Amino acid sequence: MRTRSPQSIALVAGLVSMALGFFSSAGAQDQTTTPDAKRLSTAVFAGGCFWCMESDFDKLDGVVSTISGYTGGHVDNPTYQQVSHEDTGHYESVKVTYDPDKLSYDQLVRYYFHHVDPTDAGGQFCDRGESYRTAIFVSDDAERAVAEAEADDAAGELGKPVVTNIADATTFWPAETYHQDYYKKNPLKYRYYRSACGRDARVKSLWGADTAGH
Repeated sequence: MRTRSPQSIALVAGLVSMALGFFSSAGAQDQTTTPDAKRLSTAVFAGGCFWCMESDFDKLDGVVSTISGYTGGHVDNPTYQQVSHEDTGHYESVKVTYDPDKLSYDQLVRYYFHHVDPTDAGGQFCDRGESYRTAIFVSDDAERAVAEAEADDAAGELGKPVVTNIADATTFWPAETYHQDYYKKNPLKYRYYRSACGRDARVKSLWGADTAGH
């Protein structure tokens, strides 16, 4: 058998090294040109029972996910019991994650107004108290301008003052696990509650038959 010379061995090793370097650099180039994950946005709303708010927003095309929680108050890591006692300043609320390429913030706020009673200062439907009031929590001046414009439009459409609070966003505290996706996990109890609370009937009387329950 012919013995390879040191020179030929070195040449082969060099070619292998160059090949590995080429594939490595190509892989790095592929990684740098791979599109970033889709840009998503979030918005926080209070509109009475957060089970119902999750259910309503989840029906909207462009919404990626919803989370029930508490915000707007002065207590860290609040519990449902604390918020229900009306001494934390928190609202029952929902954080909506959405795709701005499919759904604009304007459309999201407009949809929100048409699924609550923004003229009720004492709560929403059968749920009474400060934690059940309506509110929009805005993250910047642009969102505030949109929320205020949509509130004005809602007042004009209803012919009544809109009392929905438009406030700066603060820490959003997710609610307990059993509250998340409640309408999916407990469909019979949820439907009974929603019907008995009169939510859809009130929304229908305010905004028309095409809005309630959709």
